[in-house]
Amino acid sequence: MQDKFLSFLGICRRAGKLNWGHDTCLDSIMRDKAKICLLAVDASERLKREFFKAAAYDGRELVIFETAYSMQQIKDATGVKAGVLTTEDEGFAKKMAELHRKNSTEVIADDQ
Repeated sequence: MQDKFLSFLGICRRAGKLNWGHDTCLDSIMRDKAKICLLAVDASERLKREFFKAAAYDGRELVIFETAYSMQQIKDATGVKAGVLTTEDEGFAKKMAELHRKNSTEVIADDQ
C-alpha cells in the first residue's frame, strides 16, 4: 500500500509549493508566510526545538508537527532529503494536516 501522505508531499513538491531546508523554512516562518511546518522523525532535537520555538513566537498561526517519517522516506517521496518542510499554500497545508491526522489514527488503530 502506498502512503497517501508521502504521495501528497511528492505532489506538493512537483507543484512548486514545498519549501525544504533549515534556512528556507525558517525564513518562511519568520515572514509569517508558512501555513504548516513538518519535521522528520529523525531530525535533530536541536532543529525540532528551534522550529517549535519559532512557530510559537508571537502567537503565529502555524501548524507544526513531527511526522512519523524519516528524512530518507521524505527524500524517496519528494526527491529532496530534508529534516524540515513548509508550505505557504493554504490548500496544500489543509490537505497535509488532514492526511497526517488520518495517518496517525490508522497507525493507532493498527497498534491495538
